[in-house]
Amino acid sequence: MLNLFVASAHVRRRVESACEEFDLQFSHHNVLRILRGAHPEGHPRCEIAERMLDSSPDLTRLIDKLVDRGLVERSRSQEDRRMTIHTITDDGIALLNELDPKIREVQKWFDKRVSDRDLAHLSRICEGIYGEYGDGE
Repeated sequence: MLNLFVASAHVRRRVESACEEFDLQFSHHNVLRILRGAHPEGHPRCEIAERMLDSSPDLTRLIDKLVDRGLVERSRSQEDRRMTIHTITDDGIALLNELDPKIREVQKWFDKRVSDRDLAHLSRICEGIYGEYGDGE
């Protein structure tokens, strides 16, 4: 199990390093990618939280920083005015488009070290660990 933690941390540090070049944290990148996938509709905070790779108890503050940078916008849901919808802005998409090649470099680095066969096997192992719904049960 220790090897899994070490390998995960090593890969994550490479992604974090790429993000830092754009003054982003890994979690900021994660939110932007989630919102790009939901563009142009966006997601409420609870949906973003469910899709995050890491649970963030401070997701609101994290999103606030992205709003302050003009990368994310907030608006009221038309269906439920109590709900706030978050959408990625054109600037947010542009930033991700600049960052994507750096992330692909990390993916290429990873691909050189793990064969397609081993990656498929590793994916099956990981899926067995976290289960179909991520609860490990």
